[in-house]
Amino acid sequence: MDTPTLRSPQHRVSRAAVWYWAARAALGWLVILAAQVAWLVADSDGKALPVTAHVAALVVTAVAAVAHVTIMPQWRYRVHRWEATSAAVFTQSGWFKQEWRIAPVSRIQTVDSERGPLEQIFRLANVTVTTASAAGPIKVSGLDRDTAQRLVAELTATAQATAGDAT
Repeated sequence: MDTPTLRSPQHRVSRAAVWYWAARAALGWLVILAAQVAWLVADSDGKALPVTAHVAALVVTAVAAVAHVTIMPQWRYRVHRWEATSAAVFTQSGWFKQEWRIAPVSRIQTVDSERGPLEQIFRLANVTVTTASAAGPIKVSGLDRDTAQRLVAELTATAQATAGDAT
């Protein structure tokens, strides 16, 4: 059996995750922009803030939104990686705060897969590996559906075949 060591995992997440992260970020920014536009329309006489201040805030928000929606997904794609061996599950995730995690197979308690509505549109799924760790479960996000299903099946089979009590 392989001995788990801290290293960069071998596999990248699905390329579709870039579009998913961008869409999710864009939806958040659209809510903020819509609220600013609504406030601008409601305060069109300029009693709360001058119209130029509203417009300046909209421009700043739009520039921040475009930067976030274009840079963040690419950055996350370069960082997010995963790998499952006969000894452990390895993950690397984040963009500002980056995290490397290893879960020995002998500590795996459950393996779950989930897809939210937006993830379903992009044909993506997440795999959550719950262990007896106080650090919480390991989550592999942004996998294409088929890869996620294979990973769940492989980890379940490997965990069942591994001696240990997962505690």
